[in-house]
Amino acid sequence: MTEAATKLTKADFQSDQDIRWCPGCGDYSILAQVQNVMPELGVPKEKVVFVSGIGCSSRFPYYMNTYGLHSIHGRAPAVATGVKCMSPDLSVWVVTGDGDGLSIGGNHFIHAIRRNVDLNVLMFNNRIYGLTKGQYSPTSELGKKTKSTPMGSVDYPLHPISLALGAEATFVARTMDVDPKSLRYCVKRAAEHKGIAFVEIYQNCNIFNDGAYDSIVEKSIRSDRVLYLEHGKPMIFGKDMNKGLKLNGFQLEVATIGENGVTEKDIVVHDETNPDPTMAFLLSRLDEATFPVPMGVFRAVRRPAFDEMMNDQVKAATQKSGPGDLDSLLNQGDTWEVH
Repeated sequence: MTEAATKLTKADFQSDQDIRWCPGCGDYSILAQVQNVMPELGVPKEKVVFVSGIGCSSRFPYYMNTYGLHSIHGRAPAVATGVKCMSPDLSVWVVTGDGDGLSIGGNHFIHAIRRNVDLNVLMFNNRIYGLTKGQYSPTSELGKKTKSTPMGSVDYPLHPISLALGAEATFVARTMDVDPKSLRYCVKRAAEHKGIAFVEIYQNCNIFNDGAYDSIVEKSIRSDRVLYLEHGKPMIFGKDMNKGLKLNGFQLEVATIGENGVTEKDIVVHDETNPDPTMAFLLSRLDEATFPVPMGVFRAVRRPAFDEMMNDQVKAATQKSGPGDLDSLLNQGDTWEVH
């Protein structure tokens, strides 16, 4: 940690740009918590880059007093990959939404994850296209009525955590805009991870999809509806902390400790470092109508990053053959005459 970095505060990461999100939008909370975490990372702000695509969330780089790129719809992971590979010392962040990242940019999202590029991807999931005023998105629920689906969506939604795990993400977490403590924790853990770090953030769009997560995040019911994952601890939840998840064959089920002979020893212990992602995938598939919604870190494993391996190859080739000459490369070999 540099001396300059230790003196940074949240204010150092706040830009002078007017924030143009709707009043009450969940994006404000996410921005505030990211700005809170930044000084704790010990990274000088000139070494931080935020890259976004298109959408409400993608205005994020304007509000960070760091380097930033407001790039092309869905292509932020590709742009960020180039930034990271050419400047490995940078802390590179991708800010995207469920439409930008999973529809237009679905392919870029998947391949950035499978390559394990050392990026931190924050996906604001409000289950709607907000910037274009309320069309259904890839995460909208089946039957969702919007301006583009007046009779209800007939698309089955994507589950971002399941998709990331299926693409072999080495770090996967979920949090929500109304829980600053959990949000800060997940953002900081993502920043500390070497390799791709994906964080899904439940975010309320109070204009076009207000209350999308009310059945989960309302404080009065949250303890019964949310399971906070803690590495090495049993998956227990509930107002009285007497409910937990146990295995029944290959399926998880909710059990009440103290009933039917169930004890805490029967409850599954969370292991975010398990190289086998099966349990993390099971957690990602829990039906929120009948199960608690897991929040926190699903998976955190180590695997060499794409940018590390690519730069190692470049270094080895340079040592063997010299720095090379682009002009000579382009003019060597077969040539054609076009008439």
